[in-house]
Amino acid sequence: MQEYPGQQRILVAVDCIIFGFDGWNIKLLLVERSLQPEAGKWSLMGGFIHPSESPEDAANRVLEERTGLKNVYMEQFRVFGKPDRDPVERTLSIAYFALIDIQQYETQLSTENHPEWFLLDEMPEMVFDHAEMVKLAKKQLRYKAALHPLLFQLLPERFTIPQLQALYEGVYQTEFDDRNFSRKLLSTGLLVKLAEKDKQSSKKGAFYYQLDQSNYEKKFEKFLNLVPNPDKFF
Repeated sequence: MQEYPGQQRILVAVDCIIFGFDGWNIKLLLVERSLQPEAGKWSLMGGFIHPSESPEDAANRVLEERTGLKNVYMEQFRVFGKPDRDPVERTLSIAYFALIDIQQYETQLSTENHPEWFLLDEMPEMVFDHAEMVKLAKKQLRYKAALHPLLFQLLPERFTIPQLQALYEGVYQTEFDDRNFSRKLLSTGLLVKLAEKDKQSSKKGAFYYQLDQSNYEKKFEKFLNLVPNPDKFF
């Protein structure tokens, strides 16, 4: 490879933005940074790519090393590369966002790097440009969730419509009309109603549902109208 006078080494890293749902609240997983500069501050899960790794392999490795989580849905969405984003050395970061059901992964979560879940409207100060990463990841999540049932990755195997509405309201940080949301959701034909009810949240209880995987691809586009006026969230 040809070298040029004054050529600067550029490192390549991955950072993982982990969104989780606990049944009623959408949250973000952060860890305490262990290295200087800014050691002790809150950070996304990140690390450098090894020479033998693909970015996806590195993201999965970093996530497992830093939090203990594995087999998590992740999607690459952007490269962050401002020259001054890392004060130590010029570093490009390939960012991924991930979606998990917190209750499913709760016992798998390691305590080594002091991971902690934060509500999206109560996030602490973060290192470097990580706040910008989260902001753009939320924008991407909202865009994709308005087009298809991406947020079902955050749900347990069975769920209630109020839980699903709470999830969408958390992601879009707004309130949806109960009746309209329920009507639009059921009209997609993507849900299978179960006989059991969740009676913890009310005396009357709410029926549990499951995603109908057999009709997922066929009725994929039915989700396009679930979020009213989605453009205002992007």
